[in-house]
Amino acid sequence: MAPKTAEASKTTLTDLVLPSETNPLNNLFGGELLARMDRAASIAARRHSRRIVVTASVNHVAFNRAIPLGSVVTVEAKVSRAFKSSMEVYIDVWTEDRESGLKTKANEAIYTFVAVEETGRPVPVPELIPETDLEKERYKAALRRKQLSLVLAGKLKPHDATELKALFQ
Repeated sequence: MAPKTAEASKTTLTDLVLPSETNPLNNLFGGELLARMDRAASIAARRHSRRIVVTASVNHVAFNRAIPLGSVVTVEAKVSRAFKSSMEVYIDVWTEDRESGLKTKANEAIYTFVAVEETGRPVPVPELIPETDLEKERYKAALRRKQLSLVLAGKLKPHDATELKALFQ
């Protein structure tokens, strides 16, 4: 299986915030944004693996800025690291100023997907090759996040979490 770049998985979804998607403050519902992020991330994971993918976890979501009614919202997703059958996908959410066109980062999230075959059994995915400084930073951090998750789940002993230990040495 040939390794792939993060850029090869890049997925961009742009849409408008409609009245039916807003809360009483006329801001985009958080659940609506989560669904948009899940769709973009699943496409990115599928582009990387070329397999059926399922959402394994939502590891992190930061709702930093409200997204008002009528906003143009762009969700960008890229695989940040590939493991045996799982892929971490980093998602950036941008809003576009109606008058200037200036884009501002509003939110971000990290999802994990697993590539599966038709019966739902996990299958291997290609290695990921980060190219840019940001991709390299996210790639390194993905291993720390995975190790922390495994330690918290009791699937990895803390002394075996080498990347986490390195943070404190």
